[in-house]
Amino acid sequence: MKALVVKAKEGQYGLDFVEKSIPELENGYCLIKMKAAALNRRDYWISVGKYPGILDQVTLGSDGCGEVVAGSDLWKGQTVLINPNQNWGDDPDVQSSKYTILGTPLDGTLAEYLLVPEDRLVVKPDHLTDEEGAAIPLAALTAFRAVFTKANIQAGSKVLVTGIGGGVSHYALMFAQAIGAEVYVNSSSDEKLNRALSLGAKGIFNYRDEDWVKQASEVGKFDAVIDSAGGNAINNYLRLIKPGGKIVVYGSTTGKTEGLDLFRLFWSQVSLVGSTMGNDDEFQEMIQFVTAHQIKPSINKVYSFEDGIDAINSMSDAEQFGKTIIKF
Repeated sequence: MKALVVKAKEGQYGLDFVEKSIPELENGYCLIKMKAAALNRRDYWISVGKYPGILDQVTLGSDGCGEVVAGSDLWKGQTVLINPNQNWGDDPDVQSSKYTILGTPLDGTLAEYLLVPEDRLVVKPDHLTDEEGAAIPLAALTAFRAVFTKANIQAGSKVLVTGIGGGVSHYALMFAQAIGAEVYVNSSSDEKLNRALSLGAKGIFNYRDEDWVKQASEVGKFDAVIDSAGGNAINNYLRLIKPGGKIVVYGSTTGKTEGLDLFRLFWSQVSLVGSTMGNDDEFQEMIQFVTAHQIKPSINKVYSFEDGIDAINSMSDAEQFGKTIIKF
């Protein structure tokens, strides 16, 4: 079978298509013939050597949708999505020290076939195409935990989702909006902001405008901020959050926060909360939520598997809105 792998030797990194053997069936596992896979920024970071635990010749990809072609009769013939969690552990609040995500260090979804434990599978919701289903697992799980478990967003909550356009942020918008929250977003791209309005955003702010924080403050304080960037913008969010509110951070694309305004943090009783991925129960709850609310992801572009290297390289500039898909 063909697989898209990372090359990692002597400090040099890249991507390549290679031939691998179709995995042999094991007890408790199912063999999946892949139909579609979705990319995440981690795939790009792995390809350029900026991710921990990179191994040479590992098949990339954390998200996928495919058909079970061998394994338990309960699963055979089903079109399934794959939970990318590996070894979350027994504590629902935090992942174990052995936790990993499919696609590094274990072989991932960017191959024609994938062997997966049965307990990693869920049936694809009927309202989703194969490509839309592939776009769900990692990003939607991350958003679900951040929005509901960590931020406790409810109907009527006023929420700011930062950096709209990425996979997680666009799910955060749709999830919060689906339960009746009032969702505002920011971005440096007017095009992405307008796309967010079409998904139900209440208001938009371009953070390249020098007075965007003032504009945001005019709509009232936020119950929660869902943030992927970190950096010095955290101090802006401390100015916008309600006393007792929560700033949930699931990424740090702009780096460390310099000169964190600790006085405003503690005096306003604000919780600055970290979040990443989600446990297996949250994965099941997320799939149920997506089904109940008929959530459909935004698809940025669909590439053929043969163009998979170009697809990963396209993730370098983060210009996409929604998810980038590879179709087999």
